[in-house]
Amino acid sequence: MKMDGQEGSSNVEDARSSGGGGFGFGGRSIGIGTVVIALVGGMIFGVNPLTILSMLTGDGGAAHTQMAPPAPAGKPPADDSQATFVSQVLRSTEVVWADAFTQAGKTYRNPKLTLFRGSYPTGCGRGESAMGPFYCPNDQHVYLDMNFFDTMRSQLGAPGQFAQAYVIGHEVGHHVQNLLGLTDKVDAQRQRGTAAQVNGMSVRLELQADCFAGVWAKRSQTAQGWRLEPGDIETALNAASKIGDDAMQRKSRGQVVPESFTHGSSAQRVAWFKRGLDGGDINRCDTFDAGKL
Repeated sequence: MKMDGQEGSSNVEDARSSGGGGFGFGGRSIGIGTVVIALVGGMIFGVNPLTILSMLTGDGGAAHTQMAPPAPAGKPPADDSQATFVSQVLRSTEVVWADAFTQAGKTYRNPKLTLFRGSYPTGCGRGESAMGPFYCPNDQHVYLDMNFFDTMRSQLGAPGQFAQAYVIGHEVGHHVQNLLGLTDKVDAQRQRGTAAQVNGMSVRLELQADCFAGVWAKRSQTAQGWRLEPGDIETALNAASKIGDDAMQRKSRGQVVPESFTHGSSAQRVAWFKRGLDGGDINRCDTFDAGKL
């Protein structure tokens, strides 16, 4: 993936020197898969990590009190190449979604992206790096511990910058859902549904974010002139397949329990990402009206 010379976003905050503290999680958060915990603990969090964790383990754990917001974070160092890449990817999402919202007669609000290390207070409670990257609707921030990229490369077999960009595109996809009011609608339906129905709604939300990531990739290349290199799409599809619920459950449990899926199977994640990437058409990302995922 070549983004040489691309503009960076002014909405990246660097809080890597101000993490730490105890665990707590309250409110809503939406993430790409909580991969590290699934790998080392055999647990898979969903859209609301503690709720899904209690459903899977039967511990009945309740959400913890939200933490006070931290002091304002600074900007990443200019010589941090990985942070620069993240900033460039975020900026490319801003351009794509601002244009898409304008075409639909709406106004896009850019999310913030906070780089942290270990743990960090968020608008949804204290985020942990072991949860993987996640989006918090309460403060409209994407939170990313960049050590997750090392996990993708070393433990998930998903190296390459485009795989990393896919992760960011997916989380920004959740921001798009939030601005469109889809997150609130799904939350309201979850409160009235059974455990299986709650999981099913979570799957549709996650697959749509995968599709939105594909839409971003397709439109951004056209509008901004960066280019994919041979193998880039394969690495992103590999990343999507490695964090499917079936793959994660098979790795952590040794068996697959489809009714507990919260993010979709590997095949579903690949298919919906490709659906967005192939045409760049947002209207093709309606997972909620799709009869078959």
